[in-house]
Formats: sequence, C-alpha cells, structure tokens
Amino acid sequence: MRGMDLTYPPDAEEFRAEIRAWLEENLPEGWFDEGFEMTPDEKAAFVESWTKKLYEGGWICATWPKEYGGKGLTTMQGVVLAEEFARAKAPMRADFFGDTLVGPTILQWGTEEQKKEFLPKIMRGQMRWCQGFSEPDSGSDLASLKTTAVLDGDEWVINGQKVWTTQAQFADYCFLLARTDPTAKKQAGISYLLVPMNQPGVEIRPIIQPDGTAEFNEVFFSNARCPKDNVVGGVNNGWAVANTTLGFERGQSATTGYRRFQEEFNLMVEAAQANGAIEDAVIRQRLMTYYTKIQITRINGLRSLTVAVTGKKDPSVSALGATNKMWWSEMHKEAMELALDIYGASAMLADCGPPSGSWPATTRPLDREGYVVSPMLSAFFFSRSETIWGGSSQIQRNIVGEKVLGLPREPKAPSEK
Repeated sequence: MRGMDLTYPPDAEEFRAEIRAWLEENLPEGWFDEGFEMTPDEKAAFVESWTKKLYEGGWICATWPKEYGGKGLTTMQGVVLAEEFARAKAPMRADFFGDTLVGPTILQWGTEEQKKEFLPKIMRGQMRWCQGFSEPDSGSDLASLKTTAVLDGDEWVINGQKVWTTQAQFADYCFLLARTDPTAKKQAGISYLLVPMNQPGVEIRPIIQPDGTAEFNEVFFSNARCPKDNVVGGVNNGWAVANTTLGFERGQSATTGYRRFQEEFNLMVEAAQANGAIEDAVIRQRLMTYYTKIQITRINGLRSLTVAVTGKKDPSVSALGATNKMWWSEMHKEAMELALDIYGASAMLADCGPPSGSWPATTRPLDREGYVVSPMLSAFFFSRSETIWGGSSQIQRNIVGEKVLGLPREPKAPSEK
C-alpha cells in the first residue's frame, strides 16, 4: 500500500525559511531559550509592540485578499505561516474574535462599505471584538434567542441579554444575533448585527470562575443602538451568516492544532516521571491513549490539508470536518482530567502545570485581584468550556448523526412545529 507523502513543495519550504528568519529577527532576545519568561511589564510592552510588528510584516490575516490589506497567501502558504508561528509559540493575531471569526465572516458576507470600514481596523489591531450569540435560555438551541432589534429610522434599537461573552469588558464592538422579525419561525427572523459596545444601554457584568478569573461576562442591552447598515448578510439572514462564523470557531488549523496537545503531553510525561506517577499502569495507559489521539488529530489534519490543496472531493474527509470539533474538545477534556491525576494536589499551586488553554506560553492567568492562579487549574477549567463553545458535543453528535450517518432528524418539540 502506498504511504502518505508528508513533504511540502519546494516553494512552500522557501516561504517557511522566510517566516522563520522574520520571527528570529523580531521576537524578543532569549525567546527561544528554555525557561524563557517575561515580567508583567515586559509582557505588556511586548503585546503593545508585537501587534504593530505583525501588521508591518503583513502577517495579520495574511490569507485575506490584497485589496483588503492581506497578502493573498495560498492555502499552503497560510498553513506554513501558521506552522512556523506555532513552532515559535509566537502570537499570530491582533484580536482572536476579529481576525478569526467576524473578519472572515465580513469578508464572505459583508458589503464593500463594511469591508472598508471594519477590516483595516481589525488588521491593525485597532478594534477589539466580542461574540454575542448565547443567551440564558438559548445556548445550544441558539435559534430560540430572544434579544430583539427594532428599526428606528437609520438605527437598530437592541434589547436583550447575552451570556458567556468572552472579553466583553475589553471589546469595542460585538457581533451579535438578534430577532428582527418576531413573526417568523426561529431561524427565519434573525439578523447578524455589528454593535458598538462603548455606548449608553450596554452593561457588562463579569462571571467569576472557580479559579478567580473573569474572562466570561453577561451583557445587557437596554435600548442600545447600531447603524441600520451594520447588518451583515442582509436582514433576517443572520442564521446563515452565524453558521459561517460558527464554522470558523469550530475549526482547528489543519497542521497546527495538535501542537499544543503534544506540548502538554510532553510536560505531563515529565511530571509523571518526576513524581513517580508513571509507575502506575493505568496512568501509563491513559497517557498512551492521549498520545495516540494526538497522532490521529495530526494525520487527519494532513488529510484535510490534502483535500484543500488538491481540490479533490473526499467524503471521508468531509465527515472528519463534522466530527473534528467534538473529537479534539472531548480528547482535551479527558487529557486535563488525566493531568490533574498526575499532578495531584500540587495542581492548585500557582506554578503548576503546562501554561495551556486560552493564554500563550509567556503569560500566567490572573484573578480579579491580580494574583497569579494555577496554570494547571486554568487549563483544566478551560478544557471544560471547549466542549461547549462553538457548539456543544451533544449538538455536534446530532449534526454527525443526521448529516454524516443519515439518521432520522431529532423530533421537534411541540413549540417548534
């Protein structure tokens, strides 16, 4: 049987050398040294200067078309770019929600005016975003949302509540779903709006997590406003637009997603060897199960990349796309449960464990009083959320059952018929 060819074309490797040289020249001195750390002041200075360097280098949203400020990179070049930044553990984005979610959505669905207004600011890191989808009674059943937007002259007037809104306290804009036709059934009357956060009528309340951090928030909209033209994809077409955004959120980079899991695995093995947990046969088996799943993730990513580059249709790879988010998020949740068993009570210490989850390797999470909290516990808690955001595992199973396996659709409740 013919084996998989894992080599990249020569031009891709030439581009890799260019990226690697740029990173080595522009990252702080000592970045690649083992045990490299930054003080809080050094990290703040780095974050401020790094976004500017990324923009000047053209690496923020480099796959976007040149007419909107990108480099117009090919798929393979984009993969190589992501791989090299992942290898260097260097931040690659100005703002995750802007670069990765709403920006690509505006590229696909937005008007020319919206693209010219928002995309340059996203690329320069001048505009921060949050996502207003989930509501107290509309999480997995997103189409049941109750936030409303009513047209008043040239503005939409928005009323309602969003929850689990990450980084809302820092956001300049929120891309949110609101019901703009109360007479339509569920998905049919929803619109996708771009709403300024710094205005009267927007109240943000932090949701304090068990580790003391408050990344998530409740957001209340009381007669908040946004321009009439800030609808993306057309009025009452928000469900289709939102599914595009969710597709970006659920995705995992083809050849880089596995790397953070591999790094965590290596650190978990080191810890198990150091404290003797490796002598436990059950711990060893669970570690090897995790290692095997990481390799499956890596190989499946390469399969997906092959289809994207060649343009060939492969039903099995399409099925992988539907199962991918459920696979890696549940894998990681189990891995963090294993990590707690390896580290034991020391997991509660501030310097314990791999700095994983929602923050890069040069940071340590802080609680609301500014005290450092355990990276291990934060990684554990974050892994629980991964099985929820972007579509819960239960919803993902419904999608796989109905769209991949061809099983009958889940019966609707009487209120939905």
